[in-house]
Amino acid sequence: MTATTLTTDYLVVGAGAMGMAFTDALIDHADVHVTIVDRRHAAGGHWLDAYPFVHLHQASSFYGVASTLLGDGSVQLSGPEKGLGERARKPAIEAYFDDIMRRRFVGSGRVTFLSASEYRTDGDAHLVTSRVSGETVSVEVRRRVVDATYLSPSIPASTPPPFAVADDVPVVAVNRIADLSEPISPARFAPGAMTPRNFVIVGAGKTATDAIVWLLGHGVASNRITWVRPREPWMLNRAVVQPDPLVSLKLSADTMEAAARADSVDDFFLRLEAAGVMMRIDRGLLPTMAKAPTLGEWELDLLRSVENVVRLGHVRGISAREVVLDGGAVPLPPDSVVVHCAAAGLKYPPLVPLWGEKIRLQTIRAGFPCFGAALAGYVEATRDDDRDRNRLCPPNALADSPIDWIRMQLRGSMATRSFMAEDDIAAWANGCALNPARIGPDAREDPAVASASARLAEWAGPGLLRMGELSALP
Repeated sequence: MTATTLTTDYLVVGAGAMGMAFTDALIDHADVHVTIVDRRHAAGGHWLDAYPFVHLHQASSFYGVASTLLGDGSVQLSGPEKGLGERARKPAIEAYFDDIMRRRFVGSGRVTFLSASEYRTDGDAHLVTSRVSGETVSVEVRRRVVDATYLSPSIPASTPPPFAVADDVPVVAVNRIADLSEPISPARFAPGAMTPRNFVIVGAGKTATDAIVWLLGHGVASNRITWVRPREPWMLNRAVVQPDPLVSLKLSADTMEAAARADSVDDFFLRLEAAGVMMRIDRGLLPTMAKAPTLGEWELDLLRSVENVVRLGHVRGISAREVVLDGGAVPLPPDSVVVHCAAAGLKYPPLVPLWGEKIRLQTIRAGFPCFGAALAGYVEATRDDDRDRNRLCPPNALADSPIDWIRMQLRGSMATRSFMAEDDIAAWANGCALNPARIGPDAREDPAVASASARLAEWAGPGLLRMGELSALP
């Protein structure tokens, strides 16, 4: 039964990174009230369910909301990533989003947060039901409903393994390997053993690489790890994705030159590898996956130390004796725990206009979803016509394959040209830390930045033309 009616200008469904970034930019540039609803107990989205040893795979300053820097923008002073931007860990990210929600949003009186609640519609009615009390609130929306869940990722902690598992096989989500003090059920390990003798990592993406790096960093010998890698991944060198205009301009120019000179999709990626942009784990194989998270060279060295790699496609089922895959079966090492890192991760829904019957948040430039959501919030606040909004913020898709990555780069480059041609958006974007391509007024006077900009201008036309040709390949 509906007990209460709330009135708001915007109803944002989802308090993850994109919903938070959109709301932050919107209330910064428009005098509006926003109601945010999320099924979780706090803001932060999938970070609340992520494995405890996760870090951002990019510099902290590229993540979060436009008004408030995540971290302090510093560079690492020691360790294998000395000189690179700091990368926040899970506790810092959770605390950051909680602070933004409570202090900046709710504390302003301009945002209402309905946490631990489910959103649904009934005809034209917008209904929010508490998962705690069961009470339902009707929300009267004066302006817009914003879907901030359109790209919500799937992660192992909340997604069952996508393969059959026999009852006597211990399979755990990646979250569990950080705490093996509790028995893993079913217990199949040697008598007296407190931990597994072997680890079978299932998955080829960032979660799997994080799991392996964490295990190796905690003394697990590489020969105790079996890596079931369905596809070979291309990954971005973290050193070239940094909040520094010189680094950013060089990355863009290297990408455009590689595209302009490329004979094929594979040749494009090999040229990016030669330029230090892309990395692959096995130099003898051409990757077919290009979700392209960033990876440190020190992490790459650790991953290459794992020699027990199974390349027989996706796992279909696991029994006490073997792992059955698309291309055959391999024995399951004795006293093994199977680590599920095989959730879909990134989502690839159809591209739709951001502004339609509701606002559906999607990426706009290549990657960097927080910047895209903040840009959409700024454009919503400062433009009145949906056709103009959609022109400035065309949707982009995240990449899965190499050709997807090229298409993402092409769409993102064209979108960037469009929104940066608007003086006010350009000024806002160049002052926004979330923007990986920002160039502040001081940097613009730097001769090195001017030279790097000239090189990018030289290669941008031919590079985009060739990307268009490559992206049209079947």
